[in-house]
Amino acid sequence: MAADYPQTRTFELGNGVILEMVLIPAGTFMMGSPASEAERSRDETQHQVTISKPFYLGKYPITQAQWQQVMVTNPSHSKGDKLLPVENISWDVVQTFCLKLKEVTQSPFHIPSEAQWEYACRAGTTTPYHFGNQLNGRQANCDGTVPYGTDIEGPYLKKTSPVGKYPPNAWGLHGMHGNVCEWCLDWYGDYPIETVVDPSGPETGLFRVVRGGGWSFSAVGCRSAGRRGIIPSYRRIYLGFRIALS
Repeated sequence: MAADYPQTRTFELGNGVILEMVLIPAGTFMMGSPASEAERSRDETQHQVTISKPFYLGKYPITQAQWQQVMVTNPSHSKGDKLLPVENISWDVVQTFCLKLKEVTQSPFHIPSEAQWEYACRAGTTTPYHFGNQLNGRQANCDGTVPYGTDIEGPYLKKTSPVGKYPPNAWGLHGMHGNVCEWCLDWYGDYPIETVVDPSGPETGLFRVVRGGGWSFSAVGCRSAGRRGIIPSYRRIYLGFRIALS
């Protein structure tokens, strides 16, 4: 089915600012972490998930240049490079961005579901990270002084880094681990234990899911299965997002 769609799509936002999207194929994967994964959390119960239709996902997290082109203002804490991801934004305001982006592009963008996010992050892998079993700040932007899978400490930048600085996963997505946590559509809650198709999370809740960890997180918090819930009105200097298109 994925062969029927372009592998990439590019949208012009104006003033030379573009949005690059990558096609994510339909498929089935094991969401969550196995019991053998070190330092896993109890909310990562592994279960089989099918993503029944291909979709597009941003090649990078939304940048400050893209945000400012659509929203005019720039709420980010770390400024100075047009390729830095936008941050310090709430889930609620992200929904406004999606509506304004639709006006610009005539396309119904949204942020990915939690299942779409992890499926795309893993890109067919089953290890803690799409690049393997270890992270110490050299493979992704995190607090490398608290590594995972190794005793060798790495860098801690203490700020965001330009999107695309680190290598992509097998599906061409950059920055799925670290740099900024990424808002997802779902309310935060327990996983089902049975096989599910295109899950959308609980119907209600207090917190929205964020994924991927961020620049201020230890490496364990940046694993493919790592998840947490944050109040949707909260703004934090490590909170960003990437965009999806059905």
